Amino acid sequence: MLALYFDGQPAIKELPRPAPGPGEVLVRVHLAGICATDLQVLRGYHGFKGIMGHEFVGEVAAPEDSPWLGQRVVGEINLGCGACDLCRRGLAGHCRQRRVLGLKDHDGALAHYLTLPAANLHAVPLEVPDVLAVFTEPLAAALRVLEVAPVPPSARILVVGDGPLGLQVSWVLAVSGAEVHLAGRHPEHLALARPQGVATYLAADLPAGDYDIVVEASGSPSGLELALTRVRPRGTVVMKSTYTGRYPLDPAVLVVPEISLVGCRCGPFAGALRLLRDGRVDPRPLIARTFPLSRGLEALAWAQRPGVLKVLVDCREAG
Repeated sequence: MLALYFDGQPAIKELPRPAPGPGEVLVRVHLAGICATDLQVLRGYHGFKGIMGHEFVGEVAAPEDSPWLGQRVVGEINLGCGACDLCRRGLAGHCRQRRVLGLKDHDGALAHYLTLPAANLHAVPLEVPDVLAVFTEPLAAALRVLEVAPVPPSARILVVGDGPLGLQVSWVLAVSGAEVHLAGRHPEHLALARPQGVATYLAADLPAGDYDIVVEASGSPSGLELALTRVRPRGTVVMKSTYTGRYPLDPAVLVVPEISLVGCRCGPFAGALRLLRDGRVDPRPLIARTFPLSRGLEALAWAQRPGVLKVLVDCREAG
């Protein structure tokens, strides 16, 4: 099978088709997305080596006796050991031995096929085409904000970052009924948030005023710096960005105003699929280009261009 493989440098390779282990299924990948975390792999994130990619939609191709056979699916990306105290408490996503699809010790989605535990799968509703379903994982990550920082009816929320994740976070928060502001660097990106009722600003022009909750989704340490200057005393900063760099944090910035700094990662797939099925969120305007898997290196290069939103890869086998 064809795959986009990373071993210090990305390359398109012919590799053996993976065989599902006990409790696993083989998924024939239809579409996969490239996100900012995938680009961090190129910079050494988790020291990952293997097939890249973790956002996908596909069809279960094996084993023959699987009740999932032939179903169109998306899949949660964390693979816990299933036996430790965290897994037994329902926290497999934080298992100390966890593997992560395309990011940590498990081959990913930028290939003709991938394997995942059947327990990680979610069926895609018939009403949700592949081009929407491929956004399930990042949309679920956006929904997670509502779980880690419950939004009071009167809350003012700022989202920092107008990339694909920041935009999806702003949409989800707006759908929840909150007053949402979005700060970014790209006027054409900000324009995608305004139809959802989001007030948008170039970061340099953000008006004075504090926010109850600030979501940092810029993918840059400068985004966290802005977030910490704009959250009110006893407010909450939600961290969505993952990157290989470090941010020198002055503890007094958190301690004196009693700010809560909350990490926020993967989220509810079922809720994301409902939003897509019901048409409450339509991420298709985020798509910049779609490349065939054979041109995966071009897809990676395109995704790294400044201002590019979402690049998709068609992983279906030719012919």
